[in-house]
Amino acid sequence: MTAKSQDKGMSNDSIFSKILLFALPIMVMNILQLMFNAADLVVVGRFSGKDAMAAVGATGAIINLIVNLFMGLSVGTSVVVAQDYGAGDSEAIGKSVHTSIYVSIIAGIIVMIMGIMLCKPMLFMTGTPSDIIDLSAVYMRIYFIGIPASMVYNFGAAILRATGDSRRPMFHLMISGILNVFLNLYFVIVQHMSVDGVAWATIISQYLSMFLTLGCLIRNSEEIIRLNIRKLQIDQGKLAKIIRIGLPAGLQSMLFSISNVLIQSAVNSFGSAMVAASSAASNIEGFVATPINAFYNAAITYTGQNMGAKKYDRIDSIAKVCTILTFVTWLVIGGLTILFSKQLISVFTSDPEVIRLGIIKINIIMTTYFLCGIMNVFPGLTRGMGYSMSPMICTLVGVCLMRIVWLATFFAWFPNIYMLFACYPVTWLMTATGQVFIFFYARKKIRHEVI
Repeated sequence: MTAKSQDKGMSNDSIFSKILLFALPIMVMNILQLMFNAADLVVVGRFSGKDAMAAVGATGAIINLIVNLFMGLSVGTSVVVAQDYGAGDSEAIGKSVHTSIYVSIIAGIIVMIMGIMLCKPMLFMTGTPSDIIDLSAVYMRIYFIGIPASMVYNFGAAILRATGDSRRPMFHLMISGILNVFLNLYFVIVQHMSVDGVAWATIISQYLSMFLTLGCLIRNSEEIIRLNIRKLQIDQGKLAKIIRIGLPAGLQSMLFSISNVLIQSAVNSFGSAMVAASSAASNIEGFVATPINAFYNAAITYTGQNMGAKKYDRIDSIAKVCTILTFVTWLVIGGLTILFSKQLISVFTSDPEVIRLGIIKINIIMTTYFLCGIMNVFPGLTRGMGYSMSPMICTLVGVCLMRIVWLATFFAWFPNIYMLFACYPVTWLMTATGQVFIFFYARKKIRHEVI
């Protein structure tokens, strides 16, 4: 590794400034992604009606359930590349990069086939209202055609972020997202399409972001992470390490999605107005979640690089900085979200019932969202140290299992929307507590191994 590359590593200089500067482009990228996704709902909600808006919104939990297992492998890519980069092992980095892109292509094709085949049965299983189920199926079948591109982009972006470059993935997403918005408006308003129009707009933008990211890797100025299409192959050792770290992360995301699918089924039981309201509120919630997700990515990359550089003492400082940034983000953005909840929901729809229900969900969730932030950030620290199974088990018990218990007991006894959405803060508290204990255990174990 060159001296210049080593200087760029996140194992040097001020931790606070490094994390913040690394996280900011990811925040912008994720917020842009949310805005582009929200554009789908806004356009169909305003120009195609409440049913079309509900149809798009009803697919989110199911799409995440199918996609997240394989997308979680990109977490393994982040950790493996970050550790190799921190250690300055150019040969290992090359193997990690080419293995990761190869895996992303295969995973994308598998998920695309699964999504197209399973979308209609899963919509039936979750009790999607009959007046929107056909529209939802149309949207999902088209949407999954773009999954291979989304998979390659995410793995490519993970490689770039692992080396400290969080800016270029942001620019790639910005360009493709702007195209997505224009195509949404064109297909729905000019061509008079509905959910199929916003789905095709998403696909086209996803393939653009994929080509931009692949082009960046192929022409990268740092030879050690440069992608050579002819050298695409799977290194068994790197694949095993990516799976060891990434598969539990993917399983955690999938288990999280299972609980959300169960909640979506409960939401569906209240009718299409509640489905539309919940979808709008979830999109708004994302604007608080995305900065926290940026700190999660920073925690993985920063911890991974410092592990590779054998600077273990810095891990405590990384945890403190990420916790403080998470708290401040929740306090400011979460507070503004509650204050302007009515205006925010009104962006998606003018239906007064949808607005009323959406405000209820936002108020319940945002008041305790700091717990969700801790629940998400601390597994990043733990995975950066190379421990991925324990955070997954914690999420399995604290989120998936306990939400099932909550829905089968408290919600069954008191079947109203307040009791339904209360399952979020309760399970966040339980899981966040567990993830913090797991982090301290992993940190202690590493120190003993070093000694």
